[in-house]
Amino acid sequence: MIDTILEAKRIIQEEINSLLAVKNRLDSNFLKAVDFLVNAKKIIISGVGKSGIIARKIAGTFASIGLEAHYLHPVDALHGDIGIVQENNIVLLLSKSGSTEEIIRLVPFLKSRKAKIIALASKDSFLSKNSDVFLDCSIEKEACPLNIVPTSSAVVTMAIGDALALCVMQIKNITLEDFTRQHPLGQIGRNNILQVQDIMHKEKQLPVVTKEMPFKNAILEITDKNLGCCCVVDNKNHLIGIITDGDVRRALQKFDDIRNLRASDVMTYNPITIAPDALLGEALAKMEHRTSQINVLPVVVSDNTCIGVIRLHDIVRSEL
Repeated sequence: MIDTILEAKRIIQEEINSLLAVKNRLDSNFLKAVDFLVNAKKIIISGVGKSGIIARKIAGTFASIGLEAHYLHPVDALHGDIGIVQENNIVLLLSKSGSTEEIIRLVPFLKSRKAKIIALASKDSFLSKNSDVFLDCSIEKEACPLNIVPTSSAVVTMAIGDALALCVMQIKNITLEDFTRQHPLGQIGRNNILQVQDIMHKEKQLPVVTKEMPFKNAILEITDKNLGCCCVVDNKNHLIGIITDGDVRRALQKFDDIRNLRASDVMTYNPITIAPDALLGEALAKMEHRTSQINVLPVVVSDNTCIGVIRLHDIVRSEL
């Protein structure tokens, strides 16, 4: 029987040691690789086995920051798919040994197409001697107790890929706005692309009462519209307050008899609001970046006319 926690710590430490070693080996070759990538019109990443999986991940990372990047299986490349590679494209070749047969067979054809090769491999390997830029991903040993399963080598290769992509990202001044364009359905994309008016509750969905209405009417409106609040407006539909589920509970605790209460007796005056053309991220910040979080915002236009409400739940839900 092994001490599982102790073994897990050993494995992680082995991978940390490998990362520290590759970190300390970074040199001018890394700078040259970054320069190639910054100026690349197209980036191709290739590998087989676990290196292929990592290559797909690295290709996805480059694509996510707005660069044209593709994974190319080396066998498929030799059966027609090499057509994706054009002159001066940058090709990252991943191989732990640097002597993977499928990769070796691909190299002459890449060179014939005048592509630039960046190799992530072990030193003194075929790829280290047959690439335009060599990045040393050598490891002393795998974290696997049999020194077989790609573990430390996989972590090191992925880390170098991440470092390349993120350095390129900074040099090219890729902003959060640029990044979110590539993630329209992710929460990051939603928060920085969609506006409040795209998902707010409005018109017949909007819970609203006037300040003169009985408090009971406000409770019924909150229940009927099922949004956890109702907006309190004047006779011109200008927002003057809000009643939330919390206000209802506090009123029931404070007053023995609520039959004579009006909406104005219970509402929170001058609530925090949001404009319809504000980004979801701004609405989320208004709800969360405060001493006590709030779950709903009235949506108002410039003259304070209430046109909708948006809830925290609406922003963080996974689908429109």
